[in-house]
Amino acid sequence: MKNKYIFGGIIIVVFLGLMGYLFTQSNIQYENNFSNVMSKDKTVKAAGSWVKEKSYQVDRENRTFTFFMVDENGTEMKVIYKGAMPNNFETATSVVVTGQYRDGYFHAKDILTKCPSKYEEQNVNSSGI
Repeated sequence: MKNKYIFGGIIIVVFLGLMGYLFTQSNIQYENNFSNVMSKDKTVKAAGSWVKEKSYQVDRENRTFTFFMVDENGTEMKVIYKGAMPNNFETATSVVVTGQYRDGYFHAKDILTKCPSKYEEQNVNSSGI
């Protein structure tokens, strides 16, 4: 009987710990000003555009993908991502990286790209006839 209570208590503690972790992960701040990103010492979502003039670098041996992003104010930031380059990266109109800025660059844990949509506003004749 005593073992049932211990096992039940362990299940409850694990569940509460998992819920606490998930709550803190969903509470990540969204930043589009890289000056703010560089000054924070916590995980953030940084939004900007890929600096195409600086290209990108894929290191297959270390499995890293490196590129530069620029925010709406023109501030550039180097991003290093442990993983493969997203398939649609070169056609992306904007990039959102999740991670932390330290040691002079952004350590990305996740990359989300926004590509041009075929559903975006097109030149449609809307004369209303």
